[in-house]
Amino acid sequence: MDQPPNIEMVYLAVSTLYNNPNTTEKEKASSWLGDLQKSVYSWKIADQMLQEKRDVESCYFAAQTMRTKIQFSFHELPAEAHLSLRDSLLNHVSEVNEGTNSIIVVQLCLAIADCALQMPTWQNPVLDLINKFSQSHLWPLLEIMTVLPEEIESRTVRLGANRRVEILEILKSCSPTVLEFLKMCLGTNGDNTHIVIKVIRCFTSWVTVQVITLADVSDNIVVGKAFHILSDHKIPSAVHDAATDCVCALLQCLEDNNNQQALELQLYQGVISLEQTYHLSVANEDQEKSMNYCRIFTELGETFLDKIIMNSNHETQHFAIKILDLVLVCVGHHDYEVAEISFNLWYRLSEEVYQKNSKGLTELFRPYIERLVTALCRHAQMEPDQEGLLEDGDDFKDFRLKVCDLIKDVVFIVGSSNCFRQMFMNLQAPDVTWDTSEAALFVMQAVAKNILPEENDVVPKVVEAILSLPENTHVAVRFTSVLLLGELCEWIEKHPQSLEPILNFLLYSLQQPGIAAAAATSLQSVCGACNDHMPKHVPVLLQLLHQVDTFAITNNAVIGILKGVASIIGCMPHSDMSQALREMCLLQVKPLCALIERDVIPVRGTKSDPVLWLDRLSSVFRYINVKLADGQVHPCRDVITEVWPVLSSTFSKYQNDMRIMERCCRCVRFTLRCLSKQARHLLEPLVEQIVLLYRLYQHSCFLYLGSILVDEYACENACVQGLLDMLQAFIDPTFAVLKEENGLRNHPDTVDDFFRLCARFLQRSPIAFLQCTALPSIIQCALLSSTLDHKEANLSVMKFFYDMIHCGRTGEQTAEAEMRKQLVIGLVQEYGPQLINNLLHACVFYLHTYMLSDVADVFVELMNTDRVAVGSWLETAVQSLQNNSGTVHATHQQLVDFHISVMRSDTSKSVTHALKDLLRLYR
Repeated sequence: MDQPPNIEMVYLAVSTLYNNPNTTEKEKASSWLGDLQKSVYSWKIADQMLQEKRDVESCYFAAQTMRTKIQFSFHELPAEAHLSLRDSLLNHVSEVNEGTNSIIVVQLCLAIADCALQMPTWQNPVLDLINKFSQSHLWPLLEIMTVLPEEIESRTVRLGANRRVEILEILKSCSPTVLEFLKMCLGTNGDNTHIVIKVIRCFTSWVTVQVITLADVSDNIVVGKAFHILSDHKIPSAVHDAATDCVCALLQCLEDNNNQQALELQLYQGVISLEQTYHLSVANEDQEKSMNYCRIFTELGETFLDKIIMNSNHETQHFAIKILDLVLVCVGHHDYEVAEISFNLWYRLSEEVYQKNSKGLTELFRPYIERLVTALCRHAQMEPDQEGLLEDGDDFKDFRLKVCDLIKDVVFIVGSSNCFRQMFMNLQAPDVTWDTSEAALFVMQAVAKNILPEENDVVPKVVEAILSLPENTHVAVRFTSVLLLGELCEWIEKHPQSLEPILNFLLYSLQQPGIAAAAATSLQSVCGACNDHMPKHVPVLLQLLHQVDTFAITNNAVIGILKGVASIIGCMPHSDMSQALREMCLLQVKPLCALIERDVIPVRGTKSDPVLWLDRLSSVFRYINVKLADGQVHPCRDVITEVWPVLSSTFSKYQNDMRIMERCCRCVRFTLRCLSKQARHLLEPLVEQIVLLYRLYQHSCFLYLGSILVDEYACENACVQGLLDMLQAFIDPTFAVLKEENGLRNHPDTVDDFFRLCARFLQRSPIAFLQCTALPSIIQCALLSSTLDHKEANLSVMKFFYDMIHCGRTGEQTAEAEMRKQLVIGLVQEYGPQLINNLLHACVFYLHTYMLSDVADVFVELMNTDRVAVGSWLETAVQSLQNNSGTVHATHQQLVDFHISVMRSDTSKSVTHALKDLLRLYR
């Protein structure tokens, strides 16, 4: 936006956005207003609209604009404009009344908070705000006091560590005044529910960032109010929620500062006293309050967990272990949503017990976990009137998956075999209902993989019972039973006599409505675990594959079966393998050929979609693992040679469809990996085709496929030049795409696949690549891409730099190694300063924290190549950081310390720590 728009145009656009029923006009207005918000003119316009207060929509837009500008674009304002901005915001707040829309007030309060955080010249905003508004505008003042601490850790307001520490010190110094202010609010407005909620939320916010010390909490009126609220089961839910958040925040702080014994005991007794109120909430069917109490009990358990474990053994127990009983009471609540709140506590408990590896601790917690598993089994029960299976996306189905994961985590404390045996006993109880049986089988399925394969007591009886299930058994029981067989695959492998009846049962189940999907999953597991015993069953399995599309299973389930059968074929004698593989491949290739020949329009997810057949074919070649002796012809070679023309035709037919091209490249990738060097006869036609297609359509999957070819064949001298020609042909279309406006950001897959291709050259044929004429352009592109915050793309760029530098540093004493070394040293001298500068700026301003370790790898390689030069280049880069960052985030000494820390480092881990410390100063 080159010039300020007329204010009436802005009002018209806002009105269109909120009131015009025409979707196209709304989108145009939204886009135009978005451009306005990004421009420098929006400061003045937003301020004017807030002053005029024409309607709710325009006021909301203006308040939200002001807030986002302060969050993201505060640097646009000169320092001398900060004071007038602050005064204008305070003036807008001073005009808030009971009728002002709360959403607008929240946006204004956030704007003031973010302004205060980024305005060092406003030396004591808390006291100024309390003095200005405490007698006249209590509601917005409490909102500002609440969001101010919350915004300190906001990712969008990049304060930097120094300013953050400064702000926290200011808040700590003001905390006595704030506590007095909150006390005054409760004293004069204790009956005003709205104000009580605001006061508790404000206190919680200050406690969370630990600017109110725990020493000030013990006799605090707000804490007393929170516990008083929680002891009254008739209190309104909104007030109850605020009090719950407050107590949970206190407990979290107590966990971080566990030397407050008096407060610890006080909070423990206060929480324990809520047990009766919890029971009243259950009796009154007030589930929201029951969930709140469970949150508090669970938080107390997590707070004391370390002390319980450290101070308990088979003879004595820490007093707080009682909280586990209280949490288990909540787990026993009739609604599974209450029980789910406690799951993290049990995860943490199991992790601690596992790490301690103490028999005494395991015995101590065994009764608690036994009760937990019993309760979870009951919660996993379906409704007795459930007629079919649970549907995908069903909340209860998702909960059962979480139950399964939790049981797998904690079951070692009670023993998998004991748990399995107990569930089997549940199955044998008199008058057992189908839903109880299914839940017991569900728990058995969760622990079955942990059962020792040599077990001969319970498992044979379970297997026999499953194989003998009557036809009229509830479909959910049969479904879970079939899945249980799959989980017992390792046991089946050790008991080959059971394989044939189980296989027949699974093949039969594949044809049964409802349980076919479970049968497909279990069949894949059994095939994968019992490879050595399965080759004699291949004819039956191939016959099954002919019928697979008549079963009520998904394509993913079909692929699962194909994986299992392919792994079995890989164990067959080579003389039999080719025919079985050919038959398996033809089942996928023939429909694909038919689609191409008949010019069928692809419909995603149907049999007219080439992707369906390509994915199936990929799974065959991916999971067939053939053992070859030296010089032995690969038994899959002829079959893959026959399949190649069909894949080539697929490339040609669907060349403009990126989705199909990606799957076709994936399929070719697995054929190449399957044959390895024995697919060389396909190299030339494949390269010619993907180069031609990439010129027409810049699908990055062709770059990826190129990297596979380099990985397989660039070690062979005869192939190197052809592969370099392929790279050269890829470069112009790639750079054309990346040079577009926002090209790097809009095409991260291209960046990822291109630099993976280059890195493969460095790994397989470094000298040829280092001497190629395109290298300077490739390095410049990599330097520009170093700031890209896309995880995979940035990783490939860093891997490229790492491999480029590392290949000159191998320990070999050969002429080739010396040549590599000299080539790399020349590149480092030429591009090192710019590389160091770009990497440093990328870390500070662009990259996510989890990406820094990849950058650190490059730093270490550079230092291992020329530490003295890197020290000089890093010093220059740090100075530019100090000069160009605008606001002073890091002191000179901090930057010096960073430089020293990096230069003393020998490992990627220590460099990563130094980069993280620097990053905190700017974010």
